[in-house]
Amino acid sequence: MQRIRKGDEVIVITGRDKGKRGTVLSRVDDRHVTVEGINVAKKHTRPNPMTGATGGIVNKVMPIDQSNVMLVNPATGKGERVGFKVVDGKKVRVFKSDGSIVGAKA
Repeated sequence: MQRIRKGDEVIVITGRDKGKRGTVLSRVDDRHVTVEGINVAKKHTRPNPMTGATGGIVNKVMPIDQSNVMLVNPATGKGERVGFKVVDGKKVRVFKSDGSIVGAKA
């Protein structure tokens, strides 16, 4: 079970985008995630008349290592560590600081 999942709000803790927040768009593999608006690179594309694609410079979201992001606790608004706990026979993610369940409606 992964600590960071698609749709989670995260904050970048290191690198050139340090301090920025975004939503996880996808998990690329076990170690990397793509985050909306984070680690954006400029990609030069050629025009392709077969598909109707125009050429130019396109902003592309590149993967970032999951160790460089932390889950944001909505109660505090800060990035916090995540652990696991069994609640009612189900394994759930909890914040280490206060023990609240990740994604639970307050």
